Amino acid sequence: MKKIVWIACLFLAGIAVVGQDNPYKGKLYPVYIEEDGDTLPLITLPNCIIIQFRANVSKKERDRYTKLVNNIIKVYPYARMAANKLQEYDVMLSQIPDPDERQKQMKIAEKQLVKQFSKQIENLTFSQGLILLKLVDRETGKTTYKIVKELRGSFRAFFYQAIARMFKFNLKDEYDPKGADKEIEKIVRLLETGEL
Repeated sequence: MKKIVWIACLFLAGIAVVGQDNPYKGKLYPVYIEEDGDTLPLITLPNCIIIQFRANVSKKERDRYTKLVNNIIKVYPYARMAANKLQEYDVMLSQIPDPDERQKQMKIAEKQLVKQFSKQIENLTFSQGLILLKLVDRETGKTTYKIVKELRGSFRAFFYQAIARMFKFNLKDEYDPKGADKEIEKIVRLLETGEL
């Protein structure tokens, strides 16, 4: 019975592949020949991570962790972009000796960033926003408050902090990879190595 099911599955898979471009067409692969004469190709598949929970972990805890993973996957690219942009702006500003010209260039850069990313950032959930603030600190080595203060001045940093506090955010929160943010660090490292 098992053989019939396997043959049916292979037949259906073959029908599905016939109408598509086959990336394996025309390539030679090693094969495994079973005792009954059946031939199976040996194709190496990419690694994948299977997250296994302890036996006594509740569904609520599994759902929380899965949500955390999904949130990090969504906001981590923004944190990387922030680090790259900050590096670009540091280089650009170091070449401008006039403080007024520097301020003017930062206003232009701010408008460009708002135009480019405002819709994506506005659509983040509260928890995604918190994770993004922490990951920006992780990637840049500076809290969001410190970045705004350096680039736009103390008043603007104070203003943004006041607005953030109304929504229960804190731009001064530091990333703690060995403490409160240990779980986030573990997930980010899996992302960086391509294992997640």
